[in-house]
Amino acid sequence: MSANRPAAVVVLAAGEGTRMKSATPKVLHSICGRSLVGHVLAAARELDPENLVVVVGHAREQVSAHLAEIDPAVRTAVQAEQNGTGHAVRMALEELGGSIDGTVVVVCGDTPLLTGETLTNLASAHTTDGNAVTVLTAEVPDATGYGRIVRDDVSGAVTAIVEHKDATESQRAIREINSGVFAFDGQLLADALGKVRTDNSQGEEYLTDVLGILREAGHRVGASVAADHREIAGINNRVQLAEARRTLNDRLLTDAMLAGVTVVDPATTWVDVTVTFEQDAVVQPGTQLLGATHLAAGAEVGPNTRLKDTKVGPGARVDNTVADTAEIGQDASVGPYAYLRPGTRLGLKSKVGTYVETKNASIGEGTKVPHLSYVGDATIGEYSNIGAASVFVNYDGQAKHHTTVGSHCRTGSDNMFVAPVTIGDGAYTAAGSVITKDVPPGSLAVARGQQRNIEGWVARKRPGSAAAQAAEEARRETAGES
Repeated sequence: MSANRPAAVVVLAAGEGTRMKSATPKVLHSICGRSLVGHVLAAARELDPENLVVVVGHAREQVSAHLAEIDPAVRTAVQAEQNGTGHAVRMALEELGGSIDGTVVVVCGDTPLLTGETLTNLASAHTTDGNAVTVLTAEVPDATGYGRIVRDDVSGAVTAIVEHKDATESQRAIREINSGVFAFDGQLLADALGKVRTDNSQGEEYLTDVLGILREAGHRVGASVAADHREIAGINNRVQLAEARRTLNDRLLTDAMLAGVTVVDPATTWVDVTVTFEQDAVVQPGTQLLGATHLAAGAEVGPNTRLKDTKVGPGARVDNTVADTAEIGQDASVGPYAYLRPGTRLGLKSKVGTYVETKNASIGEGTKVPHLSYVGDATIGEYSNIGAASVFVNYDGQAKHHTTVGSHCRTGSDNMFVAPVTIGDGAYTAAGSVITKDVPPGSLAVARGQQRNIEGWVARKRPGSAAAQAAEEARRETAGES
């Protein structure tokens, strides 16, 4: 077990977040594929804490349900009334049985940019320096409105956290600020929380008061400085939510590019934290990659493409496409303007072309569905070609039915395949056919009415029309009349 492994991480997520102006609890708003609290939990898990406790309060049933979904092992403590951060931590310690032997890290549930590396450095500094409490701080370009970190000139220990309104001119020149993230000695924390008073303007128990209590008792208060001040940013409104999304997205794209991925225009490319890439993948402008999407080596995606939970094989090309829970095989070609719905599986060198929609469809190696078609609940073999404007008629109003098209088939344009139906290997179907019966291998299926021409119909039914005049001129020209 690591000497820096915390006994507990406490995540404060009880607040209402009224400035978000939303029916959704603040910590459940999401960026880059995770909720705000989900990002914090992911960072906390990198510490491998013995206990991970989230303090819930506002909309606690909703928040607790979300926590159970994303991290079933997490524990929750209820702060029924939001009586301050100190009170919230007290509720967490009570959930854990009171005083804890070891380090307790306290983080805020609305800081999605916080990294596991920064928390690890905080826990390490806390242990190495032998502090009673260690404050995570950051140096910011403009510290206006933030609590300033005042240090001892000799030891570097934190002697005070001074709020902006209470700071002197010299203290306001300090750019190191308090993040609201701390590492505590668990036993000293529990004892100090019992001494926190509520004689302040809000009538609340402030966690920051613990620092003064411990310092007055002769204990050392230290600090660990975050490498990037943006990590400590809390989210209080939709503007800050968008700013955090942009920052995190830039971080993810930077990591991808440094790993060998070409991102043509990072400003218009958006990815989730769960997206993965291989070297030499190319992402064109206007692309969104969501969920568990994976781009294999040499795959090229975009422009103007949205993929969710989709795997793109090596060398595949996906252009102006929407895909959800699809598998695109090696060297396959998709789009432009294709829609791959869940259950779509495209084989090696297959093609789904312009204005084609697929759902629960397996399309074999080398098979092409070039344009203007719907393929649903179907299996198509290898090296077949589906004619333009074809529809796999899979729904009878109550149930879905399956269509099977074999290998090396050629189906005509404007075909309707009324499921359940099977087209055998090597079979052909004629243009304009409605296929309702199985087609044996190697057969040609023709399922359309005989053409009948009714002479003179336009002249009789549309006399004087432009069509009638054109037809009469054509008749005279053919007859050689002047």
